[in-house]
Amino acid sequence: MSDTDTPELIRQLIRNLGEDPEREGLQGTPQRVADSLAFLLCGYQQDPEAIIGDAIFHEECNHMVIIRDIEVYSLCEHHILPFFGRCHIGYIPKGRVYGVSKLARLVDCFARRLQVQERLTQQIARFVKDTINAEGVGVVMECQHLCMMMRGVEKQNSKMITSAMLGSFHNSQATRLEFLQLIRGG
Repeated sequence: MSDTDTPELIRQLIRNLGEDPEREGLQGTPQRVADSLAFLLCGYQQDPEAIIGDAIFHEECNHMVIIRDIEVYSLCEHHILPFFGRCHIGYIPKGRVYGVSKLARLVDCFARRLQVQERLTQQIARFVKDTINAEGVGVVMECQHLCMMMRGVEKQNSKMITSAMLGSFHNSQATRLEFLQLIRGG
């Protein structure tokens, strides 16, 4: 689908909803929606390996590294409604560490695709582990889903929490508990 097709599809959608896309307040809406979707779904045009690039550094560090409270914004693939929240990433390196900002960019790369939170959590964990051959990785994501808040069951205070534990985070209860305690601020 080309960039010129999207505004016309949005214009047709507006008509199908019973509105007039030529009404003053809606005249620019098809292009604004197309631009918004292009930004919100730009992860399809991004290569996670290119995002990380050369921001992997040799460091004799074998202790847990945690980046917590990374903001997440994504679109649910079932309703194309937003879900949003926080992502916490922990890993134990084996001689190689990430540049800290790259992990936040990696989260955005995978989040800016049509997603389900369960897959998003796994994709981040698997990529972090595989790229530097980490001893272990833990990812916890806490999100609110507008498909549950605005429609359906309309539960305003619900959060979905997903986790992916790989390597030592999966195999060692002590490692897993340390990670979970540290992301809670303790």
